[in-house]
Amino acid sequence: MASCVSDTARALGCRDGAAATHLKFISLFVIFFTSVIGITTPVLLARFFQGKPVYDKAILIIKCFAAGVILSTSLVHVLPDAFAALSDCQVASRHPWKDFPFAGLVTLIGALLALFVDLTASSHVEHGHKPSGDYLPVGTHDVTVGKKVGNTHSDLSNEELVKLKQRLVSQVLEIGIIFHSVIIGVTMGMSQNQCTIRPLVAALAFHQIFEGMGLGGCIAQAGFRMGTVAYMCLMFSATTPMGILLGMMVFSVTGYDDSSPNALIMEGILGSLSSGILIYMALVDLIAADFFHNKLMGSHTWLKKGSLIALALGSTSMSILAIWA
Repeated sequence: MASCVSDTARALGCRDGAAATHLKFISLFVIFFTSVIGITTPVLLARFFQGKPVYDKAILIIKCFAAGVILSTSLVHVLPDAFAALSDCQVASRHPWKDFPFAGLVTLIGALLALFVDLTASSHVEHGHKPSGDYLPVGTHDVTVGKKVGNTHSDLSNEELVKLKQRLVSQVLEIGIIFHSVIIGVTMGMSQNQCTIRPLVAALAFHQIFEGMGLGGCIAQAGFRMGTVAYMCLMFSATTPMGILLGMMVFSVTGYDDSSPNALIMEGILGSLSSGILIYMALVDLIAADFFHNKLMGSHTWLKKGSLIALALGSTSMSILAIWA
């Protein structure tokens, strides 16, 4: 209880609604444009390399960097924030929040939910497109393992299955990231603490660049039509600014700020759910799919090393940002 009192006293010294609102309006434009830069960079790079001999290798390196960013986002940013929200003294002193580690439970539910969606959609795609008599493992790039050798039509169908799987991964991944972006935006929009918001604007700008690169890398490989790519990029870029506006409206209507118990509970639950989805997608559909089932990775030792370096760089760059955001 003493820590709650000291935290409240410290927050009151920085509480300035007018200054906080001014910073939020600046952040709307900064975060939107940095999000656009982040998510379009890998998409444009993929377009640049398309049709060239190094296209597949370049896409693989970009995707490994993206996987590192997504994994770091879930484990270093989203999950600790969710645990912190549900461990706050205003929440942890109440039943049932003090009786059970709900952040871990909801993270588990998020991972199992992502698995269920993955299995259901993959099964639907496989049964809807699999040629008669062939066994075609969905989600792998190795077309020679676990299937009968068929004709050209069979190989093309398998290639289509892989592409459909990649599109599914990109869409589920965007859902998890949008959850995270909404939480960040609403929390910032409800806050009246200018001392918190000021450094957060710059930190979130870099955060959105790297997170956008992570999602953009997956979108680039999925081969969506230009209209779909533009829509997905716009959704990612606009979600955090929309969350900030939503948070400002919630504060103006209810008077709740980001430190109210109800806001903390909502932040903790949605953050845990998002974290579970992102952890599953990063480990299973991005890292495992490429490092264990990609023919390119097995046939080029230098590519495997380069992919590991890209994975490490993506993880490291996003983890360093946790110092500020």
